[in-house]
Amino acid sequence: MEATPSRENVRFVKTETNARGIVSGFTTWFSQLCILLHRLIKERRHESFDALRVFQVVAASLLAGLMWWHSDFRDVHDRLGLLFFISIFWGVLPSFNAVFTFPQERAIFTRERASGMYTLSSYFMAHVIGSLSMELVLPAAFLTLTYWMVGLRPGLVPFLLTLSVLLLYVLASQGLGLALGAALMDAKKASTIVTVTMLAFVLTGGFYVNKVPSGMVWMKYVSTTFYCYRLMIAIQYGNGEEILGMFGCELKRTEGAARTDGCRFMEEEVVGDIELWTSVTVLFFMFVGYRMLAYLALRRIKL
Repeated sequence: MEATPSRENVRFVKTETNARGIVSGFTTWFSQLCILLHRLIKERRHESFDALRVFQVVAASLLAGLMWWHSDFRDVHDRLGLLFFISIFWGVLPSFNAVFTFPQERAIFTRERASGMYTLSSYFMAHVIGSLSMELVLPAAFLTLTYWMVGLRPGLVPFLLTLSVLLLYVLASQGLGLALGAALMDAKKASTIVTVTMLAFVLTGGFYVNKVPSGMVWMKYVSTTFYCYRLMIAIQYGNGEEILGMFGCELKRTEGAARTDGCRFMEEEVVGDIELWTSVTVLFFMFVGYRMLAYLALRRIKL
């Protein structure tokens, strides 16, 4: 007479089977990710480092470097103009390029997903990782060339902090383009929307208008450009005390204190109204959040 399996043995067998299933599923998913990532890099490396795109970035970098060649620390308005130019350039370019990613691949993506070639998560992660490896080279090259030509705050630490802010900003802007492209799945419509969105971000970024109308203040706080610009100013000028001291100004301690026009300008432009780590945190959440929105938008596509 055969012995009846105990509950413990049955539970152990089920656990082992589940564990094998999880490992097998993850192995399959990882294999799909590697294949898709290899294909993506092979297809996109020529596009990402196209001669015209490289020329565009190098030309913009050289023009900025020559225009602001060895600018003085005390030329605050000129330097703020450079920092805002960098914020505009690396906000518009990655978002506009990224908006075409999913609309251009819609036919292939739909066909391959319908045939069960891969999961949506592996396809999406291949794009996320691929963008990290390919889309950050040109911004890094741009800043390396421009930073030392202009003579921004000397030292390796300020340079690396500026580079980190720029790369995070590029990824957040790219995420915006991916989200809009995935939501609309129409390259023409998505490019129009991203252009208008970036225009709004630029206008409320803090350089052109400081006193934004009350009904539009919220736009400033959803603008990737605003946070990048404030972070770059903070890296160059700290809390503003040094540059204010050079001009014989002090931070306003009390309400109603008399201020010259020059001191008022310096305080409004340099000191700002938002904490350093708040800007970093918001940009990071934008980097993650826009990609989550893009993923959810892709999930709704009918196969």
